Amino acid sequence: MANVVKHKVRKNIAKAVVHIKASFNNTLITVTDVEGGAICTSSAGCVGFKGARKSTPFAAQQAAQRAASAAMRNGVREVEVRVKGPGPGRESAVAALQQAGLRISSIEDVTPLPHNGCRPRKRRRI
Repeated sequence: MANVVKHKVRKNIAKAVVHIKASFNNTLITVTDVEGGAICTSSAGCVGFKGARKSTPFAAQQAAQRAASAAMRNGVREVEVRVKGPGPGRESAVAALQQAGLRISSIEDVTPLPHNGCRPRKRRRI
């Protein structure tokens, strides 16, 4: 059997959605098309940060730049941004997307908030 080389399919998508999940420990950035199919992903850990440095705004900025460049290689020009979570990388990730050359049409906060659902965990005592 001959070795078959698979080439990565280069999608040509003009408008995309950027999902930013900013937790206290990491920042995950996923670029999807409008239907929800993933184009590319990046995170502070993927860029090379480990431990406590993953949860910094600078790490989120680097991850967003990497995701934006991968998205632009697939033809993405305009994005909607959906931010989820309370982490420190929220604003810096959005700013990095804009600096990378993507046009941001809207920014939406999709952090899940309970309407008095489950009983919360006990309070942290530091």
